[in-house]
Amino acid sequence: MVQGASLFQLAKGLYRRGFFPTRVIVKGLWLQAYFRWVGREKAGHIQDVRSVTLGFIEGHTVTEVTEIANEVYEESLAGRIWPGTRALAQLHLDVGQQVWLVTAAPVEVAGIIAARLGLTGALGTTAEHIDGVYTGRLRGKLLHGPAKAEAVRALAQEHGLDLAHCFAYSDSYNDLPMLSLVGHPCAINPDGRLLAHAEELDWQIQDYRSGRRAARLGLFGAGAAGATAGAVATGFAVRRALRG
Repeated sequence: MVQGASLFQLAKGLYRRGFFPTRVIVKGLWLQAYFRWVGREKAGHIQDVRSVTLGFIEGHTVTEVTEIANEVYEESLAGRIWPGTRALAQLHLDVGQQVWLVTAAPVEVAGIIAARLGLTGALGTTAEHIDGVYTGRLRGKLLHGPAKAEAVRALAQEHGLDLAHCFAYSDSYNDLPMLSLVGHPCAINPDGRLLAHAEELDWQIQDYRSGRRAARLGLFGAGAAGATAGAVATGFAVRRALRG
C-alpha cells in the first residue's frame, strides 16, 4: 500500500517530537536500507523492530501517539500511497466488497490509513495499554509472517467470509502464509523470492515500479490492475458472482 515502511515514517515523526534519541533512528535507517538492498528480513531484525517500536511508545498515551500518527500521515504517508493500489482498493469497494488492510505496522497507523482511504478496516500489531498508557509490551503477536495469516483466518471466520473466494495482495515473500490462504493471491511490486514463487504457481503479478503488466491478471476482467499490499478484499458481491 505504502512506498517504504509506514512504521519507519511514524518513527521519524516521533523522533522529530523528541520521543527517542538519534541512535534509534539511525538503527531504523540501517534496517530499512538492509531490507531494500538484500530484499529479505532476518528474524533478528524483526525482533529489533519489535523492541524499538515498543520502547519508544512506552509511557506515552494512546491519544498522543494517535494524534502524531495522523500528523505523520499528512506529512509523509499520504504522498507515498501507490496510486495503483488505491485504485484497486476502490474497485473492490465499488462492487460492494470488503477491503481490509493487514500489516505489521502499529494498528493505530493501519487504522488511520484505512480510514483515510475509505477501507472497511485494518489489522495491525497491537501494543498493550492500560488506562490509555502504553506499557511497552505487545498484546498478541507481531503481525508478521504466520501471525498475519492467523489474523486473516480469524477475520474471515468472524465475518463469515470464504477465503477460497477472497483476494490477497502483498509485495513480500514473508507474506506467503497469508497469500497461500486465499483463492486469489496476487504479488504486487514483489521482491525476488515472491516473484519467483508467483511465477511458478501462475499467480497474478503486478509491478508499478517499472510499469510492467502481468499477462495473467484476472481481477474484474482484462485490464484491471493494482493491489493493496497486505490487504484482503472480499465480500458478498464476489461470492455471488462466483457462485452464479
